[in-house]
Amino acid sequence: MTATTSKSNADLDSTAHIMNLISDQLASQLSLVSRDGTRRPTPPALVLVAHGSRDPRALATVRTLMERVREQRPGLSVHLGHIELNEPLLPDTLAALGGREAVLVPLLLSRGYHTKQDIPEMAAAAEARTRLAAPLGPHPLLVETLHTRLVEAGWRTRTNDVTRRTSAVVLAAAGSRDPEAAEDTGRTAQLLADRLGVPVIPAYASAAAPTVADAVRTLTALGRTRIAVASYFTAPGRFARQCAEAAPWIAAAPLGAHPAMASLILHRYDESLTTPRTTVERALASA
Repeated sequence: MTATTSKSNADLDSTAHIMNLISDQLASQLSLVSRDGTRRPTPPALVLVAHGSRDPRALATVRTLMERVREQRPGLSVHLGHIELNEPLLPDTLAALGGREAVLVPLLLSRGYHTKQDIPEMAAAAEARTRLAAPLGPHPLLVETLHTRLVEAGWRTRTNDVTRRTSAVVLAAAGSRDPEAAEDTGRTAQLLADRLGVPVIPAYASAAAPTVADAVRTLTALGRTRIAVASYFTAPGRFARQCAEAAPWIAAAPLGAHPAMASLILHRYDESLTTPRTTVERALASA
């Protein structure tokens, strides 16, 4: 290839890149205009509500996930707030929004105290007009992400009957005393079992039983010798690390910033805009 040809190709690549940028910006602007030429109302802001962690990888993961959401929905105002341990804290994020409308999407995988008490109370104390979306789980997109992480860790997608009869998965979750949290995690375990064709037992790092070690012993007693641990955590942290250390075979990485996670966040956001406000939201809004 000659220098002239190389330069021509580079010019074409540069031009194509510029044209793509222009097209993306134009599409973003057009999305704000209705067919009759009037400007559409600004959509509510999306606030990702993370738990918070002392592990710096957790904050990095959540920020990457936030960028994935922005990439999938250009023009949408996306913010981050933490329940504890990391900044910005949710009350500070909501204060910065002033009186704007916002949808809070918890980066939590089941119902529990945070979704029923902590987040609604913080939202009720803010000036912003808020709606609370459902937690991320259970949902098939979470199962898609769990499957991907297991395959990355060494799970084989094609196995014979003998291998399948000796394989199983422990779905390691944080744990909660709320029975609805266990119900949600159990539903995800069933969906994952249907996807993999092997038994999946939910286990917990705290506040609930069984532990990962207990679940492994149960599966071993049933003749399952290839036992993987699926990490049902949004990001790395102490619980995820402890559960992975109990794996007798492979341990998958946390859900992280998988594109399916960003799609699920936007699904919960859209869903909340077409769903009547919950009883909890209405009660706290009038408090």
